[in-house]
Amino acid sequence: MRKIGIAEIEDIALGAALLGAGGGGDPYVGKLVAIGAVQQHGPVTLLEPDEVPDDALVVPIAMMGAPTILGEKAVGGGEYQTLYDAVSSFYGKPIYAFMPIEAGGVNSMLPIAAAARLGLPLVDVDGMGRAFPELQMVTFTIGGGSATPMALVDEKGNSCIFRTITNKWTEELARAVTMACGGSVSVSLYAMEGAFMKRYGVKGIVTRSQMLGSAIRKVKETSQGTPEEEFLRITEGFKLFRGKIGDVLREVRGGFNFGKVLLEGISEYKGRQAYVEFQNENLTVTVDGELLCTTPDLICLVDTETFTPVPTDALKYGKRVLVVGLKCFPLWRTKEGLDLVGPRYFGVDTDYIPLEERCKGGRG
Repeated sequence: MRKIGIAEIEDIALGAALLGAGGGGDPYVGKLVAIGAVQQHGPVTLLEPDEVPDDALVVPIAMMGAPTILGEKAVGGGEYQTLYDAVSSFYGKPIYAFMPIEAGGVNSMLPIAAAARLGLPLVDVDGMGRAFPELQMVTFTIGGGSATPMALVDEKGNSCIFRTITNKWTEELARAVTMACGGSVSVSLYAMEGAFMKRYGVKGIVTRSQMLGSAIRKVKETSQGTPEEEFLRITEGFKLFRGKIGDVLREVRGGFNFGKVLLEGISEYKGRQAYVEFQNENLTVTVDGELLCTTPDLICLVDTETFTPVPTDALKYGKRVLVVGLKCFPLWRTKEGLDLVGPRYFGVDTDYIPLEERCKGGRG
């Protein structure tokens, strides 16, 4: 158990933006929401998963929709109480704690804001260890957990509760309502007891985000090797490409940001070409026609000078980026995990090959 204040939020937002693999929304927007809540209501208590009673009700809070739209609509403070009331009344008992459903610039921050405003603790666990675009893409689905009852509320005050036959149906129906509400809503789903959370959750995600964020801030202070070498060491990352953004093809479709970013090689990659395809999150990276990394491993674009993560909705012509691959949570590499988030689910005609094998074991 420890406290999360403004300094911690700064680092968590930065580290979670990296683990968001290009998705999860603008870390600046999410950070402002969390900081505002903590300034008003005080620091949030962060619990280790094992500190949560087995029968306690733990509820993820998240934003659903296209992150680009959230930057325009923002999020108020009243949504969290509406979500709390809907879920607690359905189960007939109070919510013990909130948790993030994924890592990302926005969805790592909104649960902190909700916890601060409602005076509840936050649990150091999530359901992805990164960010994915669809609701059913969580480790809790692998464990047989249900996304519903799912509460949904928009900034105008409209709200509803879903009961669906599968988590994929939750995604389909909630996505339609999200679009009707303007493309961005607040949701609470996968309510669970502490015992289930401990078995299937990705533990330590908030702490890992904070450690990564702190390390990225201090990466230029290293006395061993170059800042790039230090960044790859602390993230355990694989360098896939270094380039300048030559073009970005982007569209919002069905509540998702779809696109492709074209990269022209610089430095040791001069004369080479690469592209990254994304659906909210980065899905594949191809260098000179060779596929080097696919989902569910993480593909992260970071600024070549500051190593600050660059989300897909912030990609711009001329930006110089380092493309880095990170290994995913082990459960995603199982058959059940790949059925949910493997490359073929996203229409990529290839079997999943672990990042370290595609890169022939060579990091950096």
